[in-house]
Amino acid sequence: MRKLPAVLFILLGTFFAFRAPHAAAQAVYGSLYGAVSDTSGGAVVGAIVTVTDTSKGTSNTVQTNASGEYTAQHLIPDLYDIKVESKGYKAFESRGIQVSADTAIQINADLAAGGTDETVVVNGGATVLKTDRADVATVLSEKQTTNLPNLARNLTSFELLIPGSQQLGWSHASDENPQGSQQIMINGQLPFAADYMLDGAENEDPNLGIIVVNPPLDSVAETKITTQNFDAEFGKAVAGVVAVQTKSGSNEIHGSAFEYRHSDAQLARDPFTQFARNPVNGKFIPPVLYNQFGGAVGGPIRKNRVFFFGDYQGVRQKTGASFFQTVPTNLVHTSCEGSGLCDLSEYLQAARGRSTIPARAHPTGAAARRSTATRFRRRGCRPRRSTC
Repeated sequence: MRKLPAVLFILLGTFFAFRAPHAAAQAVYGSLYGAVSDTSGGAVVGAIVTVTDTSKGTSNTVQTNASGEYTAQHLIPDLYDIKVESKGYKAFESRGIQVSADTAIQINADLAAGGTDETVVVNGGATVLKTDRADVATVLSEKQTTNLPNLARNLTSFELLIPGSQQLGWSHASDENPQGSQQIMINGQLPFAADYMLDGAENEDPNLGIIVVNPPLDSVAETKITTQNFDAEFGKAVAGVVAVQTKSGSNEIHGSAFEYRHSDAQLARDPFTQFARNPVNGKFIPPVLYNQFGGAVGGPIRKNRVFFFGDYQGVRQKTGASFFQTVPTNLVHTSCEGSGLCDLSEYLQAARGRSTIPARAHPTGAAARRSTATRFRRRGCRPRRSTC
């Protein structure tokens, strides 16, 4: 009987080990499904369904089952064409289907009688109404991620586009948050209640709850932000799930480069605090420089099979400031080090031209003891007596 808990532990561990890759895969890939029928509504069994990635040229082939249904899984987010062929029927083709991660697109095909050399082409045949799940999510495509205004090119700033999001007025220190993750609440929950994923892997700091790898925008293929009714595999999250998919190259070589630079020469002055030149450097605005630059490139290693993609982003920032500080004059150095009585008269005379008498600071240390003994002697008392 003592061996029973150990056996159960091993069985549960084996079960979750096999389940984990499947769960992670759901956040990385999308899928296509549907039914193939003839013009009378009857199911077409054994039809060949070919799904082709338009940018990479890779294809996936499946067959319809006894009910005329098919499912094509593990599709990388991209544009796809689908072609359905069956003997005795015209071929059916649907082009330009956008597949996103963690989504399933339904494409039904109606085959008309005819030869296989004839093809019926449908553009944009995806079902708009989502009936396979009830999650509330927003998907940002590659074009939206690249073209939407984003001052610091910070991916987490896109969370503010979601209804119910709000940015906090504080953030973690730069040494704790080197990626510059924004502190954003979703549906009233604190920032660490959200879950960040990158290509299906956990991308969240377990202690601070912020993003670990904040990818450059040029490397992002799509971003899906789910705020309600997400699947049980994301049970760790409370506020929402931010799932990011990166690019993976294509059959054509594509690249991009960018640089965003601004300095104090491009900034407007604050009329209330910067109305006069700084007497130290002669400028109205403290010297500031922010330069963000980088690029990305991707292409084929072997067409229709192996691809590469790489990106880089760098930031160079300089922040200048000027201030006034009072330092001891030569008279102060001489008087304090010699007799122990500091002569501060020069400070008082320089204060707006007011005439004052020389001031002496309270001595310390050995000078203080000598001064005290002198006062006691003038009164006719001994220095160590408490009363005279």
